[in-house]
Amino acid sequence: MKPNLSRREFLAASTVFAAGLGFGLGAVPCGARAADPAFKTKLLKALIVNKPAEDELKRLKAAGFDGLEAGILPPQEAEGCRKVAEKCGLRIHSVLRGWAEFNSDDPAKVAQTFAVTEDALRAAQAYGADAVLLVPCRIGGMKIPAPRQFAIKFKSKTGHLTRVVAGDNAPYADYIKAHNHATDTSREAIKRLIPLAEKCRVVIALENVWNNLWVQPKVFRNFVASFKSPWVKAYLDLGNHVKYAPSEEWILALGSLIAKCHVKDFKLAADDPGAGNFVNIRDGSVRWPAVRAALEKTRYNGWLTIEGGDLSAQEHSRRLDLIIAGR
Repeated sequence: MKPNLSRREFLAASTVFAAGLGFGLGAVPCGARAADPAFKTKLLKALIVNKPAEDELKRLKAAGFDGLEAGILPPQEAEGCRKVAEKCGLRIHSVLRGWAEFNSDDPAKVAQTFAVTEDALRAAQAYGADAVLLVPCRIGGMKIPAPRQFAIKFKSKTGHLTRVVAGDNAPYADYIKAHNHATDTSREAIKRLIPLAEKCRVVIALENVWNNLWVQPKVFRNFVASFKSPWVKAYLDLGNHVKYAPSEEWILALGSLIAKCHVKDFKLAADDPGAGNFVNIRDGSVRWPAVRAALEKTRYNGWLTIEGGDLSAQEHSRRLDLIIAGR
């Protein structure tokens, strides 16, 4: 995020953000995302295809997608998939590495999960992708605050939590200890991966998921920013953490640290805003006009990759066009 906006830039961004919050962006025809005068940022559409094959890629292209996120393959296979994608007019922009276990007490597990992440970076290079989605680890099995109970305080230098709720934190001592250990071990492993990421010209994009870590925007931003490296950024899932804070708050907090975005939706329970279930995009509680306005305000130009859902490729594409148009 640009720290010092001119008055003209600030007014323009504020106008777009207010529109996204519900004042309306006017009638924008589906498919007009690239020419919409309300937005200067360009967003590209993608789906996840673990092992790209030509027939499926042709269907994605026909449905209006620009590219895809792929799984980990040996470099030679990934290079072949790249050629197929390019033949279909698509780009493989990212690799889905997923869960790692950098906080494991078993050195063999740490070594194995580290090696898989190295494989993901090499696969991304062969695909022609510029990022790998990485979830460093997860914690659980102890008493954890409910999503809307969190009121975290932490040390900015280390990222260590000192408080997770207002009032008595003694019941959450084990959680705080596990969280701080996960932060330390994840940071150590990711720092070791940066030289390979730089060699491959591939960003390590850390994703926020239901792993009970970095559950508030300011905490996640501090962790990602702590690497002080252009090769470590955030892979922001727009639906994962709605139960903790609105999606637009995550976008505005992370700003220029966002490398990629996953598109999901989550329907908050009416009687408990910290609970709910995942639904198809535009059927849940994500405020998509506000999300689009926040992406514009932070000058995000990049990929929106749909994860999950049971819609056809055509319907996914149509709904994503509406989101991109600010509707």
